[in-house]
Amino acid sequence: MSFTTEERGNPNTSNYRVFFKNAEGKYISPFHDIPMYADEAQNIFHMVVEVPRWTNAKMEIATKDPLNPLKQDVKKGKLRYVANVFPHKGYIWNYGAIPQTWEDPGHKDGDTGCCGDNDPIDVCEIGTKVCSRGEVIKVKVLGVLAMIDEGETDWKVIAINIEDPEAKEYNNIGDVRRLKPGYLEATVDWFRRYKVPDGKPENQFAFNGEFKDKDFAIETIKTTHGFWKALVSKQTNAGGLNCKNTCISGGDSPHFCSEGDAKAVVAATCPCGNEEPIPCTVDKWFYCGKN
Repeated sequence: MSFTTEERGNPNTSNYRVFFKNAEGKYISPFHDIPMYADEAQNIFHMVVEVPRWTNAKMEIATKDPLNPLKQDVKKGKLRYVANVFPHKGYIWNYGAIPQTWEDPGHKDGDTGCCGDNDPIDVCEIGTKVCSRGEVIKVKVLGVLAMIDEGETDWKVIAINIEDPEAKEYNNIGDVRRLKPGYLEATVDWFRRYKVPDGKPENQFAFNGEFKDKDFAIETIKTTHGFWKALVSKQTNAGGLNCKNTCISGGDSPHFCSEGDAKAVVAATCPCGNEEPIPCTVDKWFYCGKN
């Protein structure tokens, strides 16, 4: 199963979008149409790469837009770039999401005591390769961190690309601690402080900031997959989320998007144009004391 992307608009502007196609060239939703599992028997999952490692632009699956393309988050009318909180530069992993998952904002998690953040579950991929924006990779899950972001449960799955040359050496969260010393601690530090330069308080964590193991992580992913199933089958109120899809629902479904309608969605966006420069302020380093 392979996927390609099509860029629209001008990179580094608010009109920039990345749409997805399947192997047949049909437009799809990366939120709904890409299967969660790449290999269910081996617990191998698909991951949609939103942000390549070392970059700052906060790209994300546009859950409220038709076909859910990638776009850059906007706050207070400006494109959002994640700050460099010393010693970190941009995102310190390939960052993205597992398709066909959803952290239900109406469900209070028994472990965290908080409801979901209304997004697909997040993934930090720790392999050697710096992935490309919009790349769909197959990952082995190693563990999970339970972040509490402004009162919402925001799980951060730790995984590795199965094509990484060292992937066979990583089978659980303890292997990351042993083979990449300091990486897990840096991950907690990154998530704790990345919003501080914006004037926000440090994020908190369930389980005292400890990572849960592979089995716990997989069960958490399966739970969010169940929430997603309820979402697309209209058992749960979608709120402002767009559940249009081209592959998983039949023609009589209110969420079904025909091939013609999908092409019209893409055609309604701006053609791919010249890339705008990234503001030089994005390279600034912030020095925030640790509490």
